[in-house]
Amino acid sequence: MRIVVAGAVSSTKLTLEALIRHGADVVGVLQLRGESSHTVTGFDSLDEVAGPAGIPCVTFRNINDDEIVEQVRAWQPDLMFVVGLSQLVRADLMAVPKLGSVGFHPTFLPAGRGRAPLAWLTLDGGPGAATFFLIDDGVDSGPIFVQEPFEITPDDYAGDVGLKLLDAMTRALDRWLPELLAGKWDPKPQSEALATYNGRRGPDDGLIDWSHPAAEIQALIRATSAPHPGAYTWLGDRKLIIWRAELETRLPWRGVPGRILLTDPDRGVLIQTGDGLLWLTEASWGDDSVHCAPGQSLRVGWKLGLVLQDEVAALKSRVIELEARIARLEGSSD
Repeated sequence: MRIVVAGAVSSTKLTLEALIRHGADVVGVLQLRGESSHTVTGFDSLDEVAGPAGIPCVTFRNINDDEIVEQVRAWQPDLMFVVGLSQLVRADLMAVPKLGSVGFHPTFLPAGRGRAPLAWLTLDGGPGAATFFLIDDGVDSGPIFVQEPFEITPDDYAGDVGLKLLDAMTRALDRWLPELLAGKWDPKPQSEALATYNGRRGPDDGLIDWSHPAAEIQALIRATSAPHPGAYTWLGDRKLIIWRAELETRLPWRGVPGRILLTDPDRGVLIQTGDGLLWLTEASWGDDSVHCAPGQSLRVGWKLGLVLQDEVAALKSRVIELEARIARLEGSSD
């Protein structure tokens, strides 16, 4: 079975390594070009694996470019693995492999189809599953070859979930690839009645609303933590990114949501939320890559977040002042 692998991230690399480990005939690798790495989370280089194994590795900006389609045709694959690639593969490329193309998704399909699965899994608390399926015309809807479950705990951050996912992928591939390479082809159709979908998440979805409960805010912080851009709030006109936080259930404090109640140079700062207390234990300023305990730079009594009515009033006052200055300047020119 002649196999091509396409992708851009650590899960792609792991899949390629597993195929080589099990003696698959990998005839070519398609890798996103390095200058496009900023468009994906967790970019990883595939030529580090393909090169030593003597497998040709071709880079692309768009996997659907004509030269890439022609290259895949030249490799004459029976099967193509498309893993860890956010670009949609068009019909002309999908039609090249004789048997079809294998996709990957980290949820218990048919539940959790769609975008940003790692963030949604962390936010919801799972469960997750390393799922390899035959790609069809739908969204993560093709028949399933193998599913390997993994648990997500309330203490897991996105990076922890990512590591658990890679372990589950290894177990799934080690269980399934020997059967596939021996000629077994028995993907099971998904139940459309059980299908659910997740929409995309962007960096601005990490904005913290301090009126929400502490547990909900902590879940957002865990879901948007590295390798994602992070949850964030504002202190004046400075953006503060929160990377880690802990719930506080014993201290007898209360305050206004967003207000800093206590500081600790090692633990961080204690914040009142809409329901409960939260320690912010690791943070960084938006213009600084250095992570630290925010107790070293924040003060008791400061309030995080923006109050919309105050901001609008301040902006209105500024506009009135500027209009008055313009009127004076126009009057002086007359």
